[in-house]
Amino acid sequence: MADLNGANGAAKAPAGSRVTEYTGAISVPVVDKTGAEVGSITVDPKDFGGKISKQLMHEAVLMYLANQRAGTHSTLRRGEVAGSTKKLFRQKGTGNARAGTKRTNKRRGGGTAKGPKPRDYYYRLPKKAVKAANRMAVLSKIVDKEIVVLDDLAIAAPKTKEVVAVLKAIKVGRKATEGGEKDVTLADTTVLIGTNGLDQNVYRSARNIEGVKVLPVAEFNCYTVLRQKRLLVTKAALEAFIKPPAAPEAASKVAEEPRVKRRGRAARIAKRKVAAAK
Repeated sequence: MADLNGANGAAKAPAGSRVTEYTGAISVPVVDKTGAEVGSITVDPKDFGGKISKQLMHEAVLMYLANQRAGTHSTLRRGEVAGSTKKLFRQKGTGNARAGTKRTNKRRGGGTAKGPKPRDYYYRLPKKAVKAANRMAVLSKIVDKEIVVLDDLAIAAPKTKEVVAVLKAIKVGRKATEGGEKDVTLADTTVLIGTNGLDQNVYRSARNIEGVKVLPVAEFNCYTVLRQKRLLVTKAALEAFIKPPAAPEAASKVAEEPRVKRRGRAARIAKRKVAAAK
């Protein structure tokens, strides 16, 4: 999660604030498959909305998790469990507390009181809110320096060992151990690999690696980006995420001649519509 104390060109957030704005450009190093730095890319926070809202990302994560629920849970109520509805014993004269059916929820083998029934947990936030949350999640990875930008991740054929070699070659820090400090690589943590479009070779090479998830940047969601500790994207994929390709222009719709023969004023209106569409 992004630091809200004014680092990396961010205006210091007021106490208790859950929204922080970022204005200064951020330089992100670009590395190759061997982990050697080959350049850098400058990221403008404005391309990601220029701010990070913890509340919005929280709501986007809750929405994603809720929509993953199957909602197939079901319990038996007292009217659904097997058993007789006959009164266990007479109301008075036995010395026992009065009792009715043995299917009551107070008895072993009885029904469940107010238990869950199958339901749909699906709901959705506005599209603009979801898109903003996705960009905030990526921006938080950039601000926290948890993003790694590769110059290229081209793989000729699906080979898991090639992706493993790339993950082991890229160092992201150091940690103390009993034998001293050691390098921490992407292979030691969870990684989300973002590709520019669907790359079958990369997907098939990395899908079987524990802790690694592969997605095209166009399919990023707030939960998946935040769930993985590190974000590994190619330079082309990051540029595509910042500026998605323009959608193809919709073909002009030409009004067809009405099948129903119209007369009078309705015919004149339909004729004008056809002429205006041409």
